[in-house]
Amino acid sequence: MEEKERMDWRFKIAHKEAWIGVILVIIHFLWWFGFAFGLGKKPVEEYSYVFGLPAWFFYSCVLGFIVMVFLVSIAIKFLFKDIPFDDEEGEKK
Repeated sequence: MEEKERMDWRFKIAHKEAWIGVILVIIHFLWWFGFAFGLGKKPVEEYSYVFGLPAWFFYSCVLGFIVMVFLVSIAIKFLFKDIPFDDEEGEKK
C-alpha cells in the first residue's frame, strides 16, 4: 500500500501516454492490414492504380502514413503533457 502512495505522479501520466501510443500502433496496423490485404488480394491484372502505385499500396502505405502523422500530431498536441524529468527531491538538497 505504501508503494502506491510513494509512486511518483509522473508514472501515472507516462502510463496513460504509453497506452495512447499502443492504441495508435493498433490503429496503424489495422489500417495497413485492411488496405494491404483487402485490396491486395486480387490478381495483379485487376489492380487499380493511384499516382502510378497499386491502390492497395497507396492506401496502406502512403495514405496510411499521412493519416498516422496527423493522428500522432493531434495526440501529442491535445493528449500528452509536458512533464519535468528532474528529481524534485534532488532540487531541495
